[in-house]
Amino acid sequence: MKSQGDTFYQYEFVDEVTRKVKRDGHDINLNGNNITQLFILNEHLKNHTRTDNCVLDRCILDGYIYTCCLGRRGNVDQWVCEYACNMLTELVDNLDVIFYTEPDSIPIEDDGVRSVDVKFRQEIIDRYEQLFKENYFWQDKVVRLYGSVEERMETILNKIDESTNIRQQQNNKALRTNVGV
Repeated sequence: MKSQGDTFYQYEFVDEVTRKVKRDGHDINLNGNNITQLFILNEHLKNHTRTDNCVLDRCILDGYIYTCCLGRRGNVDQWVCEYACNMLTELVDNLDVIFYTEPDSIPIEDDGVRSVDVKFRQEIIDRYEQLFKENYFWQDKVVRLYGSVEERMETILNKIDESTNIRQQQNNKALRTNVGV
């Protein structure tokens, strides 16, 4: 998306949080624990309360999913999982769109940071799918991305254009309402 500079000039890009937490010296992925997840969730809190227009590489949904999966493995205590759930509920309203890339479109690549454990990846995917089957108030924000990079980018561009137009219409309506008062 960064390569689409002209299209996204009004957005600040925010890098994903897990690599930052790893650089700060914390174990991640299968070695994650309470402290790891609390640092990750804290970074999501910072990102989701920004006041500028931004595109987050990862969002609180990712923090919640990974915390749940690590909890099921016994790496993370129940109270941290509940905290992650509460943060998801609190922060998801701050998101206009949640893009979810279908895992079949992305092969596992060993970049030295990302987990290449196939079983762990499947646990993450299964938890996403389980969550997407529920009827949460934010489900309409989820846009699934399929296909090639170009096809996924086209979907993103179309959705951002649509969201921007809806937001402008809402702002115009609010302005007209305020003028009439």
